[in-house]
Amino acid sequence: MERNQTLMQYFEWYLPNDGQHWNRLAADAPHLAELGISQVWMPPAFKATNDSDVGYGIYDLFDLGEFDQKGTVRTKYGTKDEYIQAIRVLKDHGISAIADLVLNHKASADGLESFEVIEVDPEDRTKELTEPFSIKGWTHFYFPGRRGHYNDFQWHWYHFTGTDFDAGRKQTGIYQIVGDNKGWSDDSLVDNENGNYDYLMYADLDFKHPEVVQNLYDWVNWFIPTTGISGFRLDAIKHIDSFFMKNFIRDIKDNLSEDFYVFGEFWNPDEETNTNYLEDTDYRFDLVDVKLHYNFQEASEKEANFDLTTIFDGSLVKNHPDSAVTFVENHDTQKGQALESVVADWFKPLAYGLILLRQQGKPCVFYGDYYGVQGAHAQASFQEILDKLLMVRKYWAYGAETDYFEDPNTIGWTRIPEELDRSPLAVILSNKDDAAISMFVGTQWQGQSFSDQLGHHSDTVLVGKDGWASFPVHGRSISAWTLTNDL
Repeated sequence: MERNQTLMQYFEWYLPNDGQHWNRLAADAPHLAELGISQVWMPPAFKATNDSDVGYGIYDLFDLGEFDQKGTVRTKYGTKDEYIQAIRVLKDHGISAIADLVLNHKASADGLESFEVIEVDPEDRTKELTEPFSIKGWTHFYFPGRRGHYNDFQWHWYHFTGTDFDAGRKQTGIYQIVGDNKGWSDDSLVDNENGNYDYLMYADLDFKHPEVVQNLYDWVNWFIPTTGISGFRLDAIKHIDSFFMKNFIRDIKDNLSEDFYVFGEFWNPDEETNTNYLEDTDYRFDLVDVKLHYNFQEASEKEANFDLTTIFDGSLVKNHPDSAVTFVENHDTQKGQALESVVADWFKPLAYGLILLRQQGKPCVFYGDYYGVQGAHAQASFQEILDKLLMVRKYWAYGAETDYFEDPNTIGWTRIPEELDRSPLAVILSNKDDAAISMFVGTQWQGQSFSDQLGHHSDTVLVGKDGWASFPVHGRSISAWTLTNDL
């Protein structure tokens, strides 16, 4: 039997800073396997600005929680040995580990250097505000705690395109570094927000510099064999030279395996821009479906005024189904975060049904939705309904899909498996009132009863002689119907 692929993002922004996360993940592996999780996206494992850094203020790619740097040996999540052990345990349970790869910038340098810059307009980075002048910037990385172990490369100002702090004048700004072959990445290779969105934060890597490219290849040839990782999630790729990224991922797959799975965070909901990016990178890796996330958010806010038949409009999963990683929430969209765009609680079960129970896209379950979030930005756990949805995905969400998207407030679809003795699946959801949709499940099931696997609806449904049945749903709810004797 084919097996549905399901990804889980195994972290959220506000995890406790106790250094135990890799151990918790390893202990959770049997449970995740039981749920049908096939891939786990782990948070960034590299030494960052301090021990509480979520991992995106990245300092040293060669320190996985092994050296005393930035006031800590471990990262927020644990030590190098615990990281490698968690990957091993996941693999033992048939789960691939995906590493979060932060290549756009480096943070918390070890030394100051003087170099020439031009200050640019933050709203339009192609607009120069000054003539070239000299600043002192944090751009010298020599990793004193690691002492050249694994790799002795040192980073200098000429390995970066820009920085955001002049330590001499104690001034912040966006400073484009001046020199031979310097400047932002070509406009066609990065996102055009703010004119040219090459620069995001900290010291921005110059992917045109041959020493930078060589160091990243040296690093990846060390990292993958050292950890046994099975794939990458690429952070902030709309800010990274797409020509470099296309070649980097091509070479990894050529040298390792075509099965090395890669997906990228290209945070732009625009259809045409996503299509262009996929084409520019030769479809070498998948992208997260940002537009679908925003559709979910809008649907959750407009409630009954949202037309559910348009829920997939403009989405990556509709336009490029083989390249889409679908998700409801992540560490950037949760409360208090940079891209905060929370999907309302009432709609989350419906949104997860729309990614977990359909044929297209690779769905990603968010740790914060599954286990909840503690503290000032608390959010509820949806574990109970997610467990049920994941079981339906694991056992019944197979085969050809037929949509019944006629009513703006009630939509449904069926999945008909190729094996005629396996139960079909009929899914229905409503954003308004109690409703029902007549859907075809097959004449071989005439007279048979179907029940809601999610437990939201207590009725049973009998299939007519013509193979059709009227499947009900409660208002603002979702039901997933299969043969009663399959329960």
